[in-house]
Parts: sequence; structure tokens; C-alpha cells
Amino acid sequence: MPAFDTLFPLGIAHYLIGGLLIGAAVSFLFVATGLIGGLSTFFTSTWSFVASGSYFQRDEFVSTRNWRLIYAFGLVLGAAIWMFTVGESFQTTVSWWQLALGGFIAGYGARLSNGCTSGHGICGLASLQLPSLLAVIIFLGTAMVSAAVVKAVGGV
Repeated sequence: MPAFDTLFPLGIAHYLIGGLLIGAAVSFLFVATGLIGGLSTFFTSTWSFVASGSYFQRDEFVSTRNWRLIYAFGLVLGAAIWMFTVGESFQTTVSWWQLALGGFIAGYGARLSNGCTSGHGICGLASLQLPSLLAVIIFLGTAMVSAAVVKAVGGV
């Protein structure tokens, strides 16, 4: 078993604070508006601004696209505030095409599972939804297997 410092070389405080802030924000959104703060629908609702196809013009996307844009902007703003106040920036050695491919696969998976990790893991589990529990188990299991495979072939 790897040492705790190896798994979390920068400590866990910022993960804990981030998790608490996300939980508080999603809870506030739900209590104040009854809206579920998952992000997978953000992509589709944003396309409803420019795509005229009937799928994108469904009421569930058109009627929620404004608050979803503000919600997503808040995520980006939060990361920017963190970077400028704490002074830490995030860098990766992963190539652009691998990031793009990973984003496509994750987005496609989110559509297939009717939600993303934030929607199922935070909102779905909090409301005791069995499909969300199953989705989270599959997400985590797939991530663990993928990480093990990448490590085994010398990728990390």
C-alpha cells in the first residue's frame, strides 16, 4: 500500500475544502430552486443556443440553459479565484489529443449513463437513487482498472 504522502503529496485540505464547497453549492441550488446540479446536461443545453435540431430544442434543454451557463461559469470562476489567490496553477504532461479523447469518452459515457460523475456521485447519492449508486460503482471501478492498466504498462 503506497504511503499517504505518496497518494496526496500536497495534503488533503484543499480536497476537503473543495468537496465541502461543492456539496454546499449543490445543496443550496437544490434547496433554493429544486434543480439538480449535475453537469452532463450543460453540454446539450448549450448546444440548444446554436443547433436547430429537435433534440437540442427540447424544453428540458432550452428552459435550463441560462442557469446552466451561470453554474458552469461559477466552476471556472472558482478555479480562477483559487489560482490567483493561492497562487497554484495546474499543469499536465498529457498531450492535447489525449485530453481531447478523454473528454470525448467521458462526455459520451455521461450521456450513456444519463448523468456525469458530479450528477450521480453528489446529487444522485444524496437523494438515495439506486441508479446513481450503480453508476458511481461503475465509474470508480473503471477508473481503478484503467489506472492499474496504465501503471502496469508504464504510462505513469
